[in-house]
Amino acid sequence: MMAIRTQKFNVFVSEPMGDKDITKVDGINDDLGMKLAAKGFNKAYILLGQFLLLKKDSAVFQRWLKGTYGASPTEAQQCASCLLEWCCSFL
Repeated sequence: MMAIRTQKFNVFVSEPMGDKDITKVDGINDDLGMKLAAKGFNKAYILLGQFLLLKKDSAVFQRWLKGTYGASPTEAQQCASCLLEWCCSFL
């Protein structure tokens, strides 16, 4: 399934991660961002670390995000696609 590339997606994958807030990742809205931040995932690079720990496996990452934080299937897919695209560009 091809991800719909939103403006948020395009901005995120076009530049280095730096110290971006978790809500800068496509698919992470304020509500989901607050849930993630409450468990220590307050920065995009920390979420990227989890993605990398799961070996960049988008399906596993999506299940983790949905099961642990209640992300919708669309949010999880957008987030995984965004992080994978960023990895392809910068790693």
